[in-house]
Amino acid sequence: MSLVEQALARMRNQAAAAKGNQAQPAAAKTHQGAAVKADVQRKKAESKPRQAVRPFAEPLPEPPEAAKHMTLDMAKMRANGYLPEESRDRQFADHYRRIKRPLIDRVYEETDGTDMRVIMVTSALPGDGKTFTSINLAMSMALERDVSVLLIDCDVAKRHVSDIVGMRREVGLLDALVDEAVDVESLVVQTNLRGLSILPAGKPVEATTELLSSNRMRQIIANLFVRNPRRILLLDSPPLLITNEGRALLKIAGQLALVVRAGHTPRHAVQEALALFDPGKPGGMILNHVTKSGGEGLYGYDSYGLYGEMGADAKET
Repeated sequence: MSLVEQALARMRNQAAAAKGNQAQPAAAKTHQGAAVKADVQRKKAESKPRQAVRPFAEPLPEPPEAAKHMTLDMAKMRANGYLPEESRDRQFADHYRRIKRPLIDRVYEETDGTDMRVIMVTSALPGDGKTFTSINLAMSMALERDVSVLLIDCDVAKRHVSDIVGMRREVGLLDALVDEAVDVESLVVQTNLRGLSILPAGKPVEATTELLSSNRMRQIIANLFVRNPRRILLLDSPPLLITNEGRALLKIAGQLALVVRAGHTPRHAVQEALALFDPGKPGGMILNHVTKSGGEGLYGYDSYGLYGEMGADAKET
């Protein structure tokens, strides 16, 4: 190799070495930048509120067999006005299909921690048909193939649901709240209707507002889902404007439904009740005791849409 060729070879080697030295810091800088970016993204993900897991995304095994069973006396419930007349069964079934659909659809939504499976049915004042609505809505929801419904008597002072189905003297929610050793699942009563079970109010105790506001109440709700993730919990709540228990339940519920009796509930009472609703939670009104003929349309009130309407023979509880 000539001296010229040797010189050219040395120059090529030097240039290659210099290029390599320049590339190494750049690669290190790129790697460092990627690591910083990944760390920022990780911190953002950790700071973002965690979303609730969709309860029915994967196939689940059948729920455990209930410890207690009962047969609902439909004839007695109908005679006492808690079910519609047989001639109006189909009409009422259509009403409740329309009422339940947005409630069930929201069960599948991912949220920032609010469990849409907890649905509270309440009213502003007594006599608006709240318990009639809770019972018939629960029966309609129980027809769904992908969920089961647990109707919980949270109107612990009046205990209408427990009384209507003949379980006024049964142990229930209040007993589990008082005694943390009680397994609430053992108190759930499976009815003869597929997909519908009931948790009675339980034995009367003092300081019910504090019990319903307690961490124990939240633990009970969580445990009921652990045993059966397909459940929807339907809370029959006390009227909001005359009890503190109803207001305590507002913090637990994921969805809120206010029953309003047409031509009876004062407008100011409806406004006061709606003002108690958390604007971050989905809510709506159910118009009860409609007297006008026909009327398949939906109604609205303030920012809350009406889920549906029911006929004039709804029981006023």
